[in-house]
Amino acid sequence: MKGLICTAGLLLLLLSSTASAICTSSGSFKTCTDNQGNSYTVQKFGNQTYMTGNNGRTGSSWSSNSTTIGNTTFQQGRSADGGSWNQTIQNIGNTQYRTGTDSDGNSFSTTCNQFGCN
Repeated sequence: MKGLICTAGLLLLLLSSTASAICTSSGSFKTCTDNQGNSYTVQKFGNQTYMTGNNGRTGSSWSSNSTTIGNTTFQQGRSADGGSWNQTIQNIGNTQYRTGTDSDGNSFSTTCNQFGCN
């Protein structure tokens, strides 16, 4: 889950950081770069989303691919430290079930609802 959290955390950091980001988009492709040299791209094709990001300071990069079919999303990616991860997210009513393997090879299973996750 570490890689997944790192990828999601990096994306959130890029989106919410006080660093000013400049984004351009064309159709289904979007690319953003902030004033610290970090960048990420998002490309969407129907039910598939491809994301990549780069850290301008360290040169590390990450990637994430997801496909949604009905109420289930399949994700896989590579964390900035090079580990691969995967996750399946299934939404049933107000409950979300997440299972997968983090970038360190550890399996996880989480259930989330309006009261939080466990």
